[in-house]
Amino acid sequence: MKSTAEMLELIGRWAERGWLRELDRAFATFLVERAPDANPLLILAAALASHQLGRGHVCLDLQATLADSRFALSLPPEGDSVKDAPELPGVLLDGFDLDAWRAVLSDPRLVGDGPGDTPLVLSGRRLYLRRYWQYEREVRAGIDQRLQQGDALRAALPTAQLRQALDALFPKKPGAAQKSQGADWQKLACALVAGNAFGIVTGGPGTGKTTTVVKLLALLQSLALGEGGRPLRIRLAAPTGKAAARLNESISGAVKGLQLEALSNGEAVRKEIPTEVTTLHRLLGSRPDSRQFRHHAGNPLALELLVVDEASMVDLEMMASLLAALPPRARLILLGDKDQLASVEAGAVLGELCSRAREGHYRPASRDWLEAVTGEQIDATLLDTTGSDLDQAVAMLRHSHRFSADSGIGQLAEAVNAGDIPALRQVWKAQHEDLARIAVDAQETRSLRDLVIDGGRGGDLFGPVGYAHYLRVVNGSRPADDADQAALDAWARKVLEAHGQFQLLCALRRGPWGVEGLNSLIGDLLQREGLIPLASGWFAGRPVLVTRNDYGLGLMNGDIGITLALPQAADDGSLRWVARVAFPAGDGTDAIRWILPSRLQAVETVFAMTVHKSQGSEFTHTALLLPDSLNPILTRELVYTGITRARKWFTLASAGRGWQVLEAATERRVQRASGLLDLS
Repeated sequence: MKSTAEMLELIGRWAERGWLRELDRAFATFLVERAPDANPLLILAAALASHQLGRGHVCLDLQATLADSRFALSLPPEGDSVKDAPELPGVLLDGFDLDAWRAVLSDPRLVGDGPGDTPLVLSGRRLYLRRYWQYEREVRAGIDQRLQQGDALRAALPTAQLRQALDALFPKKPGAAQKSQGADWQKLACALVAGNAFGIVTGGPGTGKTTTVVKLLALLQSLALGEGGRPLRIRLAAPTGKAAARLNESISGAVKGLQLEALSNGEAVRKEIPTEVTTLHRLLGSRPDSRQFRHHAGNPLALELLVVDEASMVDLEMMASLLAALPPRARLILLGDKDQLASVEAGAVLGELCSRAREGHYRPASRDWLEAVTGEQIDATLLDTTGSDLDQAVAMLRHSHRFSADSGIGQLAEAVNAGDIPALRQVWKAQHEDLARIAVDAQETRSLRDLVIDGGRGGDLFGPVGYAHYLRVVNGSRPADDADQAALDAWARKVLEAHGQFQLLCALRRGPWGVEGLNSLIGDLLQREGLIPLASGWFAGRPVLVTRNDYGLGLMNGDIGITLALPQAADDGSLRWVARVAFPAGDGTDAIRWILPSRLQAVETVFAMTVHKSQGSEFTHTALLLPDSLNPILTRELVYTGITRARKWFTLASAGRGWQVLEAATERRVQRASGLLDLS
């Protein structure tokens, strides 16, 4: 066994190589300063627990690390190898078992098993940094406190009035259509969430989550306004500016289109359904250079119901802050796709909370109440006499309105989501018109050039498109030199809409098949084709991705803008062209914000984008490029998220053994270490 000093030296070498963060090394050093004679394997565990936070895990799963440290820790990381590498964690743990490692961690100076002030907490097979151990308990306590209000809420709801309102909001479809789709899960979801102070509506793309929540808000406001009551104070939020803008746009349209004639107070209800969506950071009141918010348990939000969209992107720390800021009697509704990638930060809260959603696990009493107020029949396979309180608050929408039964994209997404390799192969054999596969080569770029320029299949608006489409709009639709602001804004809107026709997604950041290498390569390809004037700098047509929230500019992490050249009069009266970056306003309107490039401090070129960054976005044609070898980041959730960014066409581009990589990734699920569901 290494000495403590030798372990610190090894951790330092890992950090220098980029395997661990400097933060991880600093944490290990802090513990050694606090307990110089601590067991070296305790210091290793602490550094790895900190490292796991950077990878999205809430804690270090000791058992998983012992079973397969390479995949549990993703060490060495993508793009690196073990050749000439510092000693691997798995080598240091060779011959250890769980009991032996837990015994090593039994140091009361550094590790506790519950409340206290130790930097680390050991709970079963999980080692936490104390702050995240606390977050996990706060989130579970906040949810449980609301779940316990369910019986009283359902008892207080007037059954006949509730049934009447639900029937008005969800009129019966014609017999054949109703029968083919089975139970109306949008209607069931509305009833289920209306009867709980905490509720989740989950479902894949096109299943109608926004439609469902708008009708739910109409239902709740109708009940609240009945007999002269006052409307509920409702707020809508999303984790990112991009997600907030999309919800703002979709919910505004959904509220306008609501058929409320059958409700006695329909138009009064419409006026009380909010359409303004904010980010969670703005809702809570973020403070510069601080993890704290203006709203917290001592200064709660002034609301009675909060709806959070794209909840799969909400990390554990944010969820803890959100629950703390809610008044004790306020309701919380989460919307999201449980099968998408989880948040970039630590935690997979929605995925964990919805882990049993597909099977239902509804108690007979829940079934009886839901059927009484909806008239819908719940399949017996979804019943479970031992279902948990949480199960009774989760509704999964099961019918996609975006992808038809013969949609290749829909079938491919379903096969990947189910981890069904035979079905996956069958989808490709069927040769669907909305699916394509191509092989790409790092040495011979012709196939990549065809994909990114014309979509790989002679792209035009009647078939898959590539980047040439939006760049032709940039270059061919520029207004006259003396155009007014309205014309320039209209041009920018046209460019942004054209850019949304195609996006290349990648699994990795580094390496020849990561965004860093591909953005440079694609820039060179586009320049050689004469579509952009330069391959670097602020050239006309450069697409940029905001990588950090900038509240001063009103830009959020994930926003995309396009660099355009605008006319500006010089002092001598001549006309010169200056670069400005056009962003959608993000407020549900079609306004354009023009930003000076010099004011953008956290942006990157985005010809290629990681799948993580694409969450909350949709593109007419999406291409997903898989690398030539399996990597810990390649999982079912990543592939599914990439596929479901496509609206009309999806292309799978793969390097080398890409087809085998696809199948191997489909068989592997994200397993984020957490104990959220183990708490009682």
